Amino acid sequence: MSSRPVAPILKTLVFVILAPGTVLVWVPYVLLGKNILLPVAWARWLAFLPLVLGVAVLAKCAWDFAVVGLGTPAPIDPPKSLVASGLYRYVRNPMYVAIALVLGSEALLFGSRRLLMYALCVVACFVLFVMLYEEPALRRKFGASYETYCRAVPRWIPRLTAWQPGK
Repeated sequence: MSSRPVAPILKTLVFVILAPGTVLVWVPYVLLGKNILLPVAWARWLAFLPLVLGVAVLAKCAWDFAVVGLGTPAPIDPPKSLVASGLYRYVRNPMYVAIALVLGSEALLFGSRRLLMYALCVVACFVLFVMLYEEPALRRKFGASYETYCRAVPRWIPRLTAWQPGK
């Protein structure tokens, strides 16, 4: 790895700590307060697996933004090139999907309807943000290459096979 992506990696790390960290850790902690009802053991295990998967997907996507896109997931410091590799070959918004997966897992893990409602609100905000801001901005920035990508890769539900550009 050259020294070139070091700044994007550090900026992405700060972004992940501040944005997803707030959404996935601080707000659920505040919402749960002292009203944590832990479910039966098997439900904990059911919640733990998608939680770990979601965190791993989030980490991989953040890495790709920094190293492949030479930017961050933050709209104020977007990637310099279209990130259409790694998990982005299966679904256009794997970070949002991962965050939804983690929030849903937390709601199940803690048996919290309040967290479930919060997760649904966060997902609704993601949908609106993606459709009203992010996709139009990416269309303006990347043009035809983004249009081709959108036609081949679904927004929310992953493809079963990786998209192969040019095929």
